[in-house]
Amino acid sequence: MPAQKSAEVQILEDIANKLRIHSITSTSACNSGHPTSCSSIAEILSVLFFNTMRYKVLEPRDPSSDRFVLSKGHAAPILYAAWAEAGLFPVSDLQKLRRLESDLEGHPTPRLNFIDVGTGSLGQGLAIAAGMAFVGKNYDKANYRVYCLVGDGESAEGSIWESIHFASYYKLDNLCAIFDINRLGQSEPTSLQHNVEVYQKRLEAFGWQSIVIDGHNIEEIVKAFHVASTTSDKPTALIAKTLKGKNFPKIEDVENWHGKPLGDQASIVLQHLEGMIKNKGPLKIQPRKPLKDDVSPVNISNIKLSSPPSYKLGEAIATRQAYGTALAKIAENNSRVIALDGDMKNSTYSEKIKKIDSTRFIECFIAEQNLVGVAIGAACRDRTVAFVSTFATFLTRAFDQIRMGAISQTNVNFVGSHCGVSIGEDGPSQMGLEDLAMFRAIPGSTVFYPADAVACERAVEMAANTKGICFIRTNRPATKVVYENDHTFAIGKANILKKSSKDSVLIIGAGVTVQEALKAAEELEMSGVNVRVMDPFTVKPIDKDAIIKHAKEVGGRIVTVEDHYPQGGLGEAVLSAVAEERDIIVKKLAIPTVPRSGPPSALLDYYGISAKHIVAAAQEITKF
Repeated sequence: MPAQKSAEVQILEDIANKLRIHSITSTSACNSGHPTSCSSIAEILSVLFFNTMRYKVLEPRDPSSDRFVLSKGHAAPILYAAWAEAGLFPVSDLQKLRRLESDLEGHPTPRLNFIDVGTGSLGQGLAIAAGMAFVGKNYDKANYRVYCLVGDGESAEGSIWESIHFASYYKLDNLCAIFDINRLGQSEPTSLQHNVEVYQKRLEAFGWQSIVIDGHNIEEIVKAFHVASTTSDKPTALIAKTLKGKNFPKIEDVENWHGKPLGDQASIVLQHLEGMIKNKGPLKIQPRKPLKDDVSPVNISNIKLSSPPSYKLGEAIATRQAYGTALAKIAENNSRVIALDGDMKNSTYSEKIKKIDSTRFIECFIAEQNLVGVAIGAACRDRTVAFVSTFATFLTRAFDQIRMGAISQTNVNFVGSHCGVSIGEDGPSQMGLEDLAMFRAIPGSTVFYPADAVACERAVEMAANTKGICFIRTNRPATKVVYENDHTFAIGKANILKKSSKDSVLIIGAGVTVQEALKAAEELEMSGVNVRVMDPFTVKPIDKDAIIKHAKEVGGRIVTVEDHYPQGGLGEAVLSAVAEERDIIVKKLAIPTVPRSGPPSALLDYYGISAKHIVAAAQEITKF
């Protein structure tokens, strides 16, 4: 090897050991963290940040820069150290790791301007990286590359293999995954330990270029990244054989050091590492900048329907169908609106976007965890407005990804169709009955539950412009249009669909139960009982002021009715709204048990949320 190259290799080795030192001192300062997990990837991060990746240090989210996702988020201290050594912030700040007042948290979050997504719940980073790479290749059509570092323990997660399949299927040759095969898990060795040939064969079987390397050999790492950058039509995986606690005397490759600061061993290890560093002064190598700024700015604000809703009052149309119509309308008006689905596009009607631009539909097949992760990655750095759709119940499989999406400050929009017993004969495995509870629990989320096609189109339009996670709950059966096409909707503002000065009960329904509430109101009126019917439009935020106001106007009596389990849905949202009010009573109608198959109308009646049961509930509550 030429002398100049040997000098560069030595510098990169020195940087790796400096990163190890920072990982030890920062975790020792807070007496917690994962220094041994950091140590196994020190050479990899040294090469990535100071040889391979092209990025602007002082503009970490520059759209033309390469992306890096640390899927094994517990190794955050060494990632922070890499950015500090690159010059983004003072190295001394690393000693603030895990403090309450510091954004250098135990696992990475986008509170830091150099972090795109939160990681640490293992098995999720590769899907996000794949979403970034998909956008880079197909929409930005840019030179930036995406790197994702995956731990060997988390590679047991099925979600990782969903993402491996996705990246291969879409030939994401701008994606490089690095598998840190350090052998040791948290409580015992991983199932494959150092059997790197098995990893290689599995990845090759999935259609990846797979390169086995010594993860502590700078020359091998540099060469492998170069091969990855020149490969076309397939993603590349570097299978790096590493040692946990590398260069830590008496700790290297030893069990029971996971997630522990080095304690009284720290000084010995630090002395050893300092002795390995040949270049003691400032760094003699700087990160590489992008070859050119080849990513154009995009505007994803003020997205509008290309035409207003156009329905007739009383017309029966499913809100899932209106979702597809609205999706196509906003896609027509903004080239960065994209749709992702899990092989349900002809049921969710997300396929309608393909009539506008077929390239803006991403089929993720039946792999919901990857579906969500790809969307989160696609939305990073505000490159797209992503809508994810599938049956509402199947989103429960990806709840951890959705939860982490909130930590990642994502703006992904979710649309869950086929909710509740109203789907009919398909039975309980297909019925979304927990979805409202799930999405209401997500911090910062907005939960839409449109009553008809007009409301649904406007919900889609609003979701496209709303920060944070949005969820739109759509129905399978056709329901009557109850709003004029020019009705004005607002997030957190309820609408009154029936009202009189003689009302004695406030009935609050959503989606299909709005229809049942209106039927019940007609029946009650014929018997001399007047009721008020409210459609909340959003279940979160719930219109607390309107609920209290109208409840008091009807004598403090509320009946809620929902096609959802009793826990966490509309009824409990209403109960929360009136919890501190005196003299208000709420009777809650919901699906009380695991349902069974049957015709939709029969199921609504059997499980107590049809008009007949609303009438009975209203009559009963008027006795109070």
